Amino acid sequence: MRTLVKLLIFLALQVTVNAYSQTKVTLKLKSAGFEQVIDALQKQTTYHFIYSESKIPAQKITIKVRNKEVFSVLGQILKGSSFTYKLLDNNLIVITPVKEVNILIRGRITDENKNPVARTSVKVKGTHLSTKTTNNGEFSITAPDNAVLVISQVGYQPREFQIKENTYAEIALRPLLNDLDEVVITALNIPKDERKIGYSISTINGNTLTKARESNLVNALEGQVAGLNISGVSGGPGSSARILLRGAVSMTAGSPLFVVNGVPIDNTQRGSANEYGGPDNGDGISNINPDDVETITVLKGSAASALYGARAANGVILITIKSGKKNSGTAIEYNTNLSFDQAVNNTGFQYVYGQGTQNHRPDNISSAIASGLLSWGEKLDGIPTIQFDGNKYPYSAVKNNIQTFYRTAPAFTNTISIGHGGKNSTVHLSASDLDQQSIIRNGSLQRKTVNLYSTYELTKKLSLNFNGNYIHEYNKNRSYLSDGPLNANYGIAALATNINQAILSPGYSQTTGAETPWNSDEYKTNPYFILNKQADYSSRDRFITSASAKYQFDSWIYFQARLGYDISNDNVLNVIPTGTAFSVNGEGGINAQTKSRISELNSDFLLAANRNIADDLNLDISVGTNFRKRAVESSVLKGSRFVIPYLYTAANLQTIVNDYTSSKIITESAYYTADLNYKKFLNLSATGRYDVYSTLPQNNRGIFVPGVSASFVFSDLLGLKGLNYGKLRASFAKTSGEPIEPYTTQTYYFSNSDVNGVPLGNFSRDLPNYNLKPFTLNEFETGVSLKFLNNRLAVDLTYFHRITNNEIINAKQSVTSGFTSAYVNLGKTRNTGTEILLQGIVVDQKDFKWKTSFNMSHVNNELLSIDGTSKYTLAGTYRPLNAYTAMVVGKPLTQIMAYDYLRDANGNTVIGPDGVPARGELKPMGSTLPDFYGGFSNNFYYKNFNLSMLIDFKYGNKILSATENYSYVFGLNQATLEGRETGIVAKGVLADGSVNTKSVPAYNYYPQLATNISALSVLNGSFIKVRQITLGYTIPAHQLKRTPFSSISIDLVARNLFTLLKYTKNIDPESEFSSSLNYAGIEGASFPATRTYGINVNFKFQQGRK
Repeated sequence: MRTLVKLLIFLALQVTVNAYSQTKVTLKLKSAGFEQVIDALQKQTTYHFIYSESKIPAQKITIKVRNKEVFSVLGQILKGSSFTYKLLDNNLIVITPVKEVNILIRGRITDENKNPVARTSVKVKGTHLSTKTTNNGEFSITAPDNAVLVISQVGYQPREFQIKENTYAEIALRPLLNDLDEVVITALNIPKDERKIGYSISTINGNTLTKARESNLVNALEGQVAGLNISGVSGGPGSSARILLRGAVSMTAGSPLFVVNGVPIDNTQRGSANEYGGPDNGDGISNINPDDVETITVLKGSAASALYGARAANGVILITIKSGKKNSGTAIEYNTNLSFDQAVNNTGFQYVYGQGTQNHRPDNISSAIASGLLSWGEKLDGIPTIQFDGNKYPYSAVKNNIQTFYRTAPAFTNTISIGHGGKNSTVHLSASDLDQQSIIRNGSLQRKTVNLYSTYELTKKLSLNFNGNYIHEYNKNRSYLSDGPLNANYGIAALATNINQAILSPGYSQTTGAETPWNSDEYKTNPYFILNKQADYSSRDRFITSASAKYQFDSWIYFQARLGYDISNDNVLNVIPTGTAFSVNGEGGINAQTKSRISELNSDFLLAANRNIADDLNLDISVGTNFRKRAVESSVLKGSRFVIPYLYTAANLQTIVNDYTSSKIITESAYYTADLNYKKFLNLSATGRYDVYSTLPQNNRGIFVPGVSASFVFSDLLGLKGLNYGKLRASFAKTSGEPIEPYTTQTYYFSNSDVNGVPLGNFSRDLPNYNLKPFTLNEFETGVSLKFLNNRLAVDLTYFHRITNNEIINAKQSVTSGFTSAYVNLGKTRNTGTEILLQGIVVDQKDFKWKTSFNMSHVNNELLSIDGTSKYTLAGTYRPLNAYTAMVVGKPLTQIMAYDYLRDANGNTVIGPDGVPARGELKPMGSTLPDFYGGFSNNFYYKNFNLSMLIDFKYGNKILSATENYSYVFGLNQATLEGRETGIVAKGVLADGSVNTKSVPAYNYYPQLATNISALSVLNGSFIKVRQITLGYTIPAHQLKRTPFSSISIDLVARNLFTLLKYTKNIDPESEFSSSLNYAGIEGASFPATRTYGINVNFKFQQGRK
């Protein structure tokens, strides 16, 4: 390990040092032409020469110098000629005849958003004079007066610009809508022409992630990509997200594989809440700094991602990190972002009746404590009423507890980057600092990142790349979720309707330190006790690095070796503070003190060739190998009863339990991909990968998975009027998978824990399966891409059909076998769906432009088999424990299973002897995953202003809501107003068929109803939201001439502004406490939804001068 780290550091330093060329040169030339001499100078320096081929010295040059300044050499070779040189900005040197009078033209090339366009070609029409723009989009060039500049860049419409009196030109380029010759990044970081691709992919520009930003960057993708469904956990800064591409692929579906600059990284969920509480400790992708991202490419189908093997069964998301540009000089950029999160109250509780039990308000301290969570009292009348602190307060409605308990939380991000590009090398270095406060007053997230990306061409054939990303993250007091213990959200959301949350403060006795009682259940912790006493933290140090070497044998063939290493060290401390009511004698303890290390090593070798094998036939082929090694190591300490109060160390515990686990997996692979292209309009592709998994038995470890795809650009043949581009595509591919957990094929005995130093022995309760084999996913995809009206209208339609076979599931076993379960190949799931993408330029005028985009996905999912016999298997639940999520045969994943009303043969509701509807069967109530979702965006540009808005939606999903259950039990739901004064006679019949006439007090009826009929807690989770709005202004470049800046842009940003449509009356429809598929759609005692406002300012500095 140390050797590897040293090697990577050495390589990084070498590449970085070489990025800055010397200004001294060594030449030994005899009878050389002028251009040959200039070429030699360019190779040894960062200078770029501009001259006209028809106007250069004609005489041959003989020169021999060693380590001499370049300007001295220029003077020597031009001495006696009729030519001279002049040094301009951006390391440009112009060679011109002495008597020729040219003017210096300087300017800046931008896109429609006023963002600089780097590496743009700028030519003087009718001459050989040309240059390219820097990273800041700036250029300098000499030209005759009244000359015409020709501007060209891939992906943009070419433009000519007439030079007049002004010598400064600010030129805006307009993009080609989905450029017909667009090059996109595909699997293994292989660039391909879009025309060749026979499957669906989507690309997002990194600029869209940095303005209205999220602490977990994937949340910013919501609603922007067809087929991509993102659900963030409501757990505060840095929480994890559930990411599904084209629905749940299987019963164990997880996030797509994330690949950074061609190297896979770890995206493990580091711990989440369940029905018994706990914090969300984030995931791997949340560490990536949005400011470092150049582009994000989503590979949706198996044909697109098959080359990554089992890890890509859920799709692939490619992240390309920003890099320097050759010959661009030095560019400096600073971005600052300040935003504020505000809690949103989504409750619609009743405020007619107040705190109390059995229709009576509290009349002493004991009854006030007993009813702290109960609103079964009298009508609110404002009369002073005793509370649990012994004081009297008005018996009046308090509707703003959520707004006053949670603070407006700032988040401040600062990022600075320095880029430099020379003739043979580039370097891009960035540093970022995020300081984000939680809306819970004692919580915060601090993240510092440093990223280095460097390239160096050692020779014309050999080049080196290095990328290193260091992340340090410190999260203080992550909030507990779901259940009451140590969870401040639980108490605030369920307070009786007349209690002001402020009277809970400080939450503890200032004499004894003991938690202040405020309700009848000590496991529902006082929110202010948590604010003032919580002592949790989590920290992460992570290093993601990759290095590659590429040797170009010839223009058509190269060999590449690449090594990637991702290692993270996590330290987590979860304390039960001294004085906690539910702890033994109030002495507290340690819930968990965890130290874990996760490492992911990937190495691959790739040989690629691209050559015309006939006049109209091109073959592009790549073959390679991959080695993957993943290691996980974790030690967990738990204990109870601190000897010395408030000293939260392991040595201070009376009882200690230690647990240690470790695992390693290895995958060895070989793969190929080949494209056969005819006249650029017909392309046939084939892929194949052979994997050997260490997690499977030796006799079943290997599997070959093939794939084929085809694309046909029919518009090249038909020439239809109004149709600029038309492509049909189709693909079929197979992907394999392995068990989620290693060591499932044999029985292992182990001793990985102890109690106070006494070791404990154990063994797995999973019956080993010596015949376990990889599961497979087969997917067929077809689609069409169309572009009309000079590329102003684009339509993309996709249909996919995917089915898994031999899914590896954990099936229950009879305990008489000595085991409780076994991993078997019996699961089967089917997914079909359609994706639609519409893009258009509605208005395209000189000063005003309007672009719009709409994407929509419809997914049909069905579980075909679990283990061959079971009809369903339970997956997760919420804290009331009377409903579940489950995998149900014949239904979409994941179903809510809840108890409905019991009905007789005539459909009448059966009433129990207690006068409350009786519980019926446990049955499916709908999927927690939407079957219809998408987004609608609009972008407006007027001169230097821009306005953008994103609306997204989800339909067809259900929510299992603990808040809804509690609102019935605690008397908060508006439905509980009925019968408060008179009692309730439930409509229905008794078991004998007679009509029910029994009246039940409301305070007894509704809590028992919610307990019996958990279907009341199943809600419609559909919604439409205004997700994001930004309003920006870019200061014109000519106004910045006398400043150190080449560009300043200011954006006002807002996220999660409005919910246009929802069907949940008391919760935000996106509220969840876990990103696990088993707990998808389960809500309870999480953070309230937040609305974010902010400002983003970006400064680009003038090009460095010599």
